[in-house]
Order: sequence, then C-alpha cells, then structure tokens
Amino acid sequence: MKRRFSDEQIIGMIKEYEAGVKASDLCRKYGISDATFYKYKAKFGGMNVSDAKKLRSLEDENARLKRMLAEAMLDNAALKDLATKNY
Repeated sequence: MKRRFSDEQIIGMIKEYEAGVKASDLCRKYGISDATFYKYKAKFGGMNVSDAKKLRSLEDENARLKRMLAEAMLDNAALKDLATKNY
C-alpha cells in the first residue's frame, strides 16, 4: 500500500499541532480529514522520527513472521492430509 505521507511528515504535523496550530487548519493545509489526523496523532503522538522508524521496522518484521507462520501451518496441514490419505 502506498502511503501519502511519510512517518517524518506525520510527526511534523503532530509537532505543528503541539506548537499551537489548530487541527482543522492542519487538515486543510495537508488535505486530510479530521479523523485521519487524530488517527495519526493516536499512533505517532509523542514519538520522535527515530521511534517511528523503529516502529515501522518492527511492524514489517512482524508481518514477515506472520506470513512465515501461515506458510508453515499450511505446509503442516498439507503433510497431515497427505499422511492420512496414505493409510
């Protein structure tokens, strides 16, 4: 999925908000909805750019591990099915 804003840009938006800019003004400036802004704020609020990069790498690793587990489970199920058909 292509993201419209990088983590650094989102954190920049949140920093602007914390500096006193109204959320509605930020939403108009960046062309996002209020809901999107508050979703970003909930996810990235209080983070630095380095924290966001760590979070992104952990999310990517977690997705990779989940795919590996799903593939292993499918292989296991296929082997069990093959073993029961032989008897």
